[in-house]
Amino acid sequence: MSLKVVVIGGGSSYTPEIIEGLITRYDQIPVREIVLVDIEAGAKKVAIIEALSRRMIENSGYPIHVHSSFDLRASLEGANFVTTQIRVGGLEAREKDERIPLKHGLIGQETNGAGGVFKAFRTIPVLLEIAQAIHDICPQAWMINFTNPAGIVTEALLHHSPHKKVVGVCNIPFNMRTGIAEMFSCPVEQVEIEFIGMNHFVFGKRVFIRGEDRTTEALAKLTEDKVDYSPANIVSLGWSKAFVTALQLLPNPYHLYYFQTEEVLKKDLDAFRNNGTRAEIVKQVEDSLFLTYQNPSLSEKPKELEQRGGAYYSEAACNLMESLYTNKQDIQTVNTLNNGSIRDLPDDAVVEINAVITKDGPRPLAIGKIPPHIKGLIGHMKTFEQLVIKAALSGDYYDAYNALIMNPLVADEKKAKIVLDELLDAHKEHLPQFYRKGAVI
Repeated sequence: MSLKVVVIGGGSSYTPEIIEGLITRYDQIPVREIVLVDIEAGAKKVAIIEALSRRMIENSGYPIHVHSSFDLRASLEGANFVTTQIRVGGLEAREKDERIPLKHGLIGQETNGAGGVFKAFRTIPVLLEIAQAIHDICPQAWMINFTNPAGIVTEALLHHSPHKKVVGVCNIPFNMRTGIAEMFSCPVEQVEIEFIGMNHFVFGKRVFIRGEDRTTEALAKLTEDKVDYSPANIVSLGWSKAFVTALQLLPNPYHLYYFQTEEVLKKDLDAFRNNGTRAEIVKQVEDSLFLTYQNPSLSEKPKELEQRGGAYYSEAACNLMESLYTNKQDIQTVNTLNNGSIRDLPDDAVVEINAVITKDGPRPLAIGKIPPHIKGLIGHMKTFEQLVIKAALSGDYYDAYNALIMNPLVADEKKAKIVLDELLDAHKEHLPQFYRKGAVI
């Protein structure tokens, strides 16, 4: 059987990683066609990615046909896998998500706080339309989402789209495993972390090296050896011994925003004043990457791609495709329905958890109850996520206000309204649900 993969957001700088992943797995997943789908505004970038992809495939010697398209529905015909990596409004929208909260003394970050809320508001309606098209045209296809905020988006899709073959992936669990592998000087394949929580708010409950529980040692090393498993977009500030000893869990890099809020905000404000937002830095990285991609002698994924904060998202997606296709039944960390795996959360809540990957989808592994000292936080964050989804769909001003005020990185009723109003105005073009007739705004 020959397979067809559709990459929505094909002009993304991450796409060469998907191409590399499919090439290296060709013997396991014989992909014969890859379609890079994008919008016409991204024509220049997708043309560069298409040319590089062709050189990479030609260099591999495999009979894979790659082409680009602006016609989503035509591209979906006969697809087996559809990956989604979109950014509604582009990096310009991300810059607003970062700049406006920072201006009012709040953390400005693309997937957390007020910025993350508005990224979800812009993204959810678009991905629901894409999921409907998949359901209509290629209902057998798996939709693999790594558009952020991945957990919130995946829950919106599984709850409000007719297409149920949806799995969310994130690079953070992979980064954490890689960091632990460096800590213990072993291959990453020998590391297993038992995860509990949600996307960007997940904790490592236990650490196993070659099947042996090494959690206590890993927690000690985290503070003693100052191991950093943060992606490029998050500057680690390290964790205190008191925090890690009391927590008895591995924090993930995004926990900096919640447990070191004051210090992170100060650092981000200093960086904002001196160098601009992270989005502006990413624009420079992207400009450099796309110049590199245009080199006619380049026929492999360049090392510079790791400078992008989401490096390894695509690797996680390719691992997932292989296991779904081959019924590998290995264990991967994915965003999927809870289905009893975490006893304190509803079965239909989307969680980030280890699951056995089968041809019928992920089967989450039971992990029991949430440790008491983080139970309230997890419950709060899950409720917040559901408020975001509600507002993204309703387009109601007060639903949006509720989502903002219940976010721990906002939590100020006056600032919430100021930031809400400014972000709604700034993103008006990409938030039609808030401006249609009858919407409260």
